[in-house]
Amino acid sequence: MEGYIDRSEAGSVLAEKLQQYADRKDVIVLALPRGGVPVAYEIAKKLHVPLDVFIVRKLGVPSHSELAMGAIAMNKVTVFNQDILAESRIAQSDIDPVIESEYKELQRREKKYRGTRPFPDLKNKIIILVDDGIATGATMRVAIKALRQQKPAHIIVAVPVVSKDVYQQFLELADKIISPLLPEYLFAVGQWYESFPQTTDEEVIALLNK
Repeated sequence: MEGYIDRSEAGSVLAEKLQQYADRKDVIVLALPRGGVPVAYEIAKKLHVPLDVFIVRKLGVPSHSELAMGAIAMNKVTVFNQDILAESRIAQSDIDPVIESEYKELQRREKKYRGTRPFPDLKNKIIILVDDGIATGATMRVAIKALRQQKPAHIIVAVPVVSKDVYQQFLELADKIISPLLPEYLFAVGQWYESFPQTTDEEVIALLNK
């Protein structure tokens, strides 16, 4: 396989590899919004298990916001890319405003996507944690760290594409990682898709409501 048509096809391919979790009451699919939601929707639909979102936010380097110095999840759980912090020589006084800003955005999305639905009880559940690919891994790492606090039985990371070296890192962080595409190098997740438009808030809400 050289890549995917779109996120829906990627989700269908992953669902085939997750068949052992179909129709189980102790399984839930959690998507990292926004791009992970269309992938996770196909998995949840084909496995006949619930779908929900777990919101994390990238913490961008102040002078170069696309570069992730870390990520933040619910309850202000954070992880940092120590290499990038060291290289960029970022002061704590510059990091704190980024954390506050991204945490506000996280809360906004939580309210918008979830509405009045309560956060699911994850204790003793098998979580299938889904994104549309892993680049640096900061957002997925913080998601796992925060979800461990919910005391699930297992966390399975399911992504369409991840580089071999980052895959090796997640073998230790998650209970299992499943990815059909393991390139030597991954410069951008979007290069592995023919169609890779930005997923909108409206699409996320529509898929969750389905």
